[in-house]
Amino acid sequence: MKKELVIAVTGASGALYAGRLLRALLGGGHLVHAVLSRYGRYLLCEELGWQPEKESLLGLLERIYGEEVRTGDLREYGVGDLTSPLASGSGATAGMVVVPCSTKTLSGIACGASSNLIERAADVTLKERRPLILVVRETPLNLIQLRNMVAVTEAGAIVLPAMPAFYQQPKTFDDLGDFIAGRICNLFHIPHQLFPTWTGPAGPPAE
Repeated sequence: MKKELVIAVTGASGALYAGRLLRALLGGGHLVHAVLSRYGRYLLCEELGWQPEKESLLGLLERIYGEEVRTGDLREYGVGDLTSPLASGSGATAGMVVVPCSTKTLSGIACGASSNLIERAADVTLKERRPLILVVRETPLNLIQLRNMVAVTEAGAIVLPAMPAFYQQPKTFDDLGDFIAGRICNLFHIPHQLFPTWTGPAGPPAE
């Protein structure tokens, strides 16, 4: 079943996670509404080599991941466009993920600021009781940030820290990115083959 999701990218290091998720969703034929913050755009330039003066966001994804990303539908919105359909609860989607999610954006969502389209879309997602996933990428965490995570969780969001696992024996950075992308897909009930599921140890544990 094809789904319609909102994907926001903000200025926390971790463009790989956004790229691998977009690859998985678009390659699976899903509809993605993308919103990039000012520093989210900067992040894609610095970490994925995006050249926005020469190519679109879809062009970047196609250049680094191949034509499979054209299987889906990518629609991009300006971060300051509060007239966007994403700013209204009447525009039904399957949910939203902020990946990576800066602690600034976390703070804005926690206090319901709605000062830009990312914060407003997240606020709409919460009030409409849709899944909101925040892939927070920061370390170490201070008490304010931890309290903001508690606040968004109490409001109904899911905090999914950018903490890739290693039991699947990743060989590349893309493998690490795919683990986080796969965990996000799991929460949206989207089937994938981004990483193998844990089936238990190969043999009995050593005594």
